[in-house]
Amino acid sequence: MLKVAVVMGSRSDADKVKPAVDIFKKFGVPYTVRVLSAHRTPTEAAEFAAKAAADGYGAIIAVAGKAAHLGGVLAAATTLPVVALPVSTSFLDGLDSVLSVLPMPSGVPVAVVGVNSGANAALFCVRVLAAGDKALTEKYLGYVKEMHDRTLADDAAIAAQLN
Repeated sequence: MLKVAVVMGSRSDADKVKPAVDIFKKFGVPYTVRVLSAHRTPTEAAEFAAKAAADGYGAIIAVAGKAAHLGGVLAAATTLPVVALPVSTSFLDGLDSVLSVLPMPSGVPVAVVGVNSGANAALFCVRVLAAGDKALTEKYLGYVKEMHDRTLADDAAIAAQLN
């Protein structure tokens, strides 16, 4: 199975990565977490992305806040899907991060999930990998069924409580 790289621009983003790691563990998807900065270690970040496909990765999550250019730096150096995970900051509570990753130039696509949405970033990667992995597709369908059943149980519980 292909791996997913989770690249943080700063160690301070580690708590935002935990939900993604939990999803990868749930689905049995191998992953690697790194700290590589678009601004402090641009050469190393680009080199990592350039070698990622050959090293067995199928997708990359770029976790960054403030001037969140990491997704673009990584996407410019690879053909793999890159998902930007903007994180909240003390400046504009993460809106700055979103606005840094949304306006990518034509030809350098980066998918963007919501601020601090590590689980959705990981689930997007699971879907990407599942396109070529029938067993992973079945695991994902099971996850969807769990969400479905949990929502219907919540519906029944709230109806019994409030109706």
